[in-house]
Amino acid sequence: MPNTNTGTLYVVATPIGNLEDITLRAVRVLNEVDMILCEDTRTTGILLAHYKIKNKLTSYHSHTNTNKQAKIIDELLAGAVYALVSDAGTPGISDPGSLLINEAHKNNITVVPIPGASAVTALISASGITGNQFAFWGFVPQKKGRESFLKNLLESEIPVVIYESNHRILKLFEWFNKNSKKQESRFIVGRELTKMFETIILGTAQEVLNYLKSSPKNIKGEFVIIAQK
Repeated sequence: MPNTNTGTLYVVATPIGNLEDITLRAVRVLNEVDMILCEDTRTTGILLAHYKIKNKLTSYHSHTNTNKQAKIIDELLAGAVYALVSDAGTPGISDPGSLLINEAHKNNITVVPIPGASAVTALISASGITGNQFAFWGFVPQKKGRESFLKNLLESEIPVVIYESNHRILKLFEWFNKNSKKQESRFIVGRELTKMFETIILGTAQEVLNYLKSSPKNIKGEFVIIAQK
């Protein structure tokens, strides 16, 4: 049970590209909290400047040391009210925010979600996939476990959502094209979602690969992929 005598950690979703994709509640909270914890102060600073939010920022990312995390927890226990944001989208989904959120729960600190943009739900909503189930597996491993990860993905009975770097997107679909059942496996690829050059591609591994190879511009940006049988 949260301790009502402690402060509060707001987990605030921010835009994944288009700065207009933020809720009124999120803007209010970011204005009102004592401090904003963010992955990169420069990235979050652009969002705050856009909405004329003047508040203190401090970095919290995958390389944040345990002493700083402990200090943040102590301040929350003493009554501080902080907002946690990621560079884009919803904190705690394939980013280091989950570590701090876990520590907050362990210390019975109130954690409040402020929902909003997510690349996962954005692509799901525009995909047209049917059924009530899907799985999110995060980023494809770069080396260790990559092969088994991808084989398990192709064998999944429900759609699987993954992230992949633009540096490895061609290699990924070359693997899919070689290893998937050509006409059974279908892919939905979201590139640069909510941004100026947003593109959604549907097709077999070969069809997606053809698109990616058709222009150097097509492998730029951020990618979200749904794989389904």
